[in-house]
Amino acid sequence: MPIRQLPPVVVNRIAAGEVIERPAAAVKELVENAIDAGARHIEVVLREGGQALIAVADDGIGMARGELELAVERHCTSKLPDDDILEIKALGFRGEALPSIGAVSRLRIVSRPAQADSAWEILVEGGAKQPPGPAAHGFGTRVEVRDLFFATPARLKFLKTPRSERDQAVDTIKRLAMACPHIGFTVIGDDERVLLRLPAAGSREARLGALLGRDFAENSVAVAATREGFTLTGLIGLPTLNRGLPRDQYLVVNGRPVRDKLLVGAVRGAYQDVLARDRHPLVALFLDGPPAEIDVNVHPAKSEIRFRNAAMVRGLIVGALRHALDGAGHRASTTVATAALASFRLASGAPPGVPQSHFSFPPNAIPRGLAETGNTLLAPASDPAEPFSTMPETAPEPDQVLGSARAQLHGTYIVAETATGIVLVDQHAAHERLVYERMKEALGRHGVARQTLLLPEIVELDPSLADRLAGRADELAEFGLVLEPFGSGAVIVREVPALLPDLDIGALVRDLADELAEWGDALALRERVESVCGTLACHSSVRAGRRLAPAEMDALLRQMEATPNSGQCNHGRPTYVSLALSDIERLFGRR
Repeated sequence: MPIRQLPPVVVNRIAAGEVIERPAAAVKELVENAIDAGARHIEVVLREGGQALIAVADDGIGMARGELELAVERHCTSKLPDDDILEIKALGFRGEALPSIGAVSRLRIVSRPAQADSAWEILVEGGAKQPPGPAAHGFGTRVEVRDLFFATPARLKFLKTPRSERDQAVDTIKRLAMACPHIGFTVIGDDERVLLRLPAAGSREARLGALLGRDFAENSVAVAATREGFTLTGLIGLPTLNRGLPRDQYLVVNGRPVRDKLLVGAVRGAYQDVLARDRHPLVALFLDGPPAEIDVNVHPAKSEIRFRNAAMVRGLIVGALRHALDGAGHRASTTVATAALASFRLASGAPPGVPQSHFSFPPNAIPRGLAETGNTLLAPASDPAEPFSTMPETAPEPDQVLGSARAQLHGTYIVAETATGIVLVDQHAAHERLVYERMKEALGRHGVARQTLLLPEIVELDPSLADRLAGRADELAEFGLVLEPFGSGAVIVREVPALLPDLDIGALVRDLADELAEWGDALALRERVESVCGTLACHSSVRAGRRLAPAEMDALLRQMEATPNSGQCNHGRPTYVSLALSDIERLFGRR
């Protein structure tokens, strides 16, 4: 078949397949246009998950008749004033969204600029455009997309259930709302049900609290860092506030929400020694930098970006997150105490889901065994094998956040009294964190001890990878790995970290080479050394079952108050639970 030029309708449908793969993608493009138009409030209507109707209305600058005609033509945009695709400051700039949507749906756009006397509308059905006509509409723009993919029915087979598609669209709007706290958003679903209502927020923190919930607002720490023209800000959750999946990790770059593997890797690196590998923290980060250093034109849907210096950006994120976590000190998530109180209520017979304020013990319905348990705890511990020991009572000092030790239970848990409640400490988990932090500090001061190989090992690599490794030899030596170039396409390893006696040297060197090629940073060696330090800390810390003297318990509490990340052990489990006196009183029906 001879080469021929495809008709415009087919070209637009091909473009639609790249840009609009599901209703959420159409919602993203339309809401981005509304944001670029300077809207202060955006309303989105979704019917049948967006397949039957997507309507986006805004109070932005609007479009005149001539602009309406151009808006539905490919590669027509108002967002590249200097035709410089390296200095992109708008969200939608490719000029493909509206013609792509119009090629696979029934599209109606009605708009009125602020200075115009009347509005105009234009209709596009399956790529066929009609001339603009007058319409009744207030200032701003309303875009209606009906029967999405009716012109490409094969695409309908790949859509999920209406509810799933609706949830994807709402999540897309939430990400855009996170980037634009000054804009109000309303999302309406089937039967006029309000799915999301976000008034314009006075601050980014307020918007994040509205989107991610009170737990995140109460259990997050601020991030602020700059490097080489880039500024990183945002909030990150304490390690003890975590999830089983990384879905609550958000990155906004120059006002553009993106999904980028760099964020996932950087967050994992920052939290690696405070969180188990199968748990994921909550983070919301905002990165601003020179547009020329960021390529947002990598993907037609603009959901992926590329940094000119990805290693520097990754290092900025990892360093800023670790610094913020260190600054959190001994803090643990308040959700730990909430879960503990819920366990008490369930153990005492409270029905699941009953609010704490609605549950108390009636006068003649004290739980069986409560008095006996109380007598046991109050009795003096004369036998060292008893599960409970007490100490002379001294008033907690005002600066003692974790209070004064009052007792040790089962040789494992320290009970401390604070000015406003009690603290229950897992002595092994707490000491494990203290030992680990001391090991890290020692490594930072003295470096990693090295062990010379009796027979140096030669590892063959791609010549470019070998050169990259050799160029970072000084950095690798800080973590105990001493290597040199060995001809073309090989390195010779002469010393390895003493902490890793059974090291697979070849596998490690290849992993390091791949990481240097991808990130410009050697993660595998650092992670292995820190993992061994964590194991050593676990085995050399105070074991559960060991009796501690009163002075030892108080010393442990004071060290926790002064040590970074002491609110959780190396695996992300909480080291202590803090219970407010008011919550304890509610448990016993005193409030």
